[in-house]
Amino acid sequence: MNGLVRQRARLARVRRIQHGLAATVAAQAAGRVQMLETSRERLRQMRSELRPAEGPTTGAAMARMGELAMRLDAARNSLGPTIDSARSAAAARESERRAARRDQESAEKLEAAALRVAEEAAEQRLRQAGRGRGSIRLHQGESE
Repeated sequence: MNGLVRQRARLARVRRIQHGLAATVAAQAAGRVQMLETSRERLRQMRSELRPAEGPTTGAAMARMGELAMRLDAARNSLGPTIDSARSAAAARESERRAARRDQESAEKLEAAALRVAEEAAEQRLRQAGRGRGSIRLHQGESE
């Protein structure tokens, strides 16, 4: 029975490590989504802050500002599919993390059950060993 307990303990350790790794990967994926959303918001904010200078301006300055505004809009719009992709990847990583957690909990329950069975078997052996000695003593006492 001792081998089963060691095997279940080893499996529980492996599952804890797997869950830790899955949690790390899920956190990194969520961080990537957050970073991309922050970048998109920053581009939007930079675009909204573009204003022509007060007073007279040249057509070239207006054209440069318009070009910069178009580039900021294009960059912000191109982040949309990237963010969607990152969100779906983060959801998949979170799903993997939950599955790893479920496996970890299952392994811990199996380990606890194996320990319980091993303890019960040890107690049973002790009880049987105690009974055996007592019956031997009785027999010895009767013969005297």
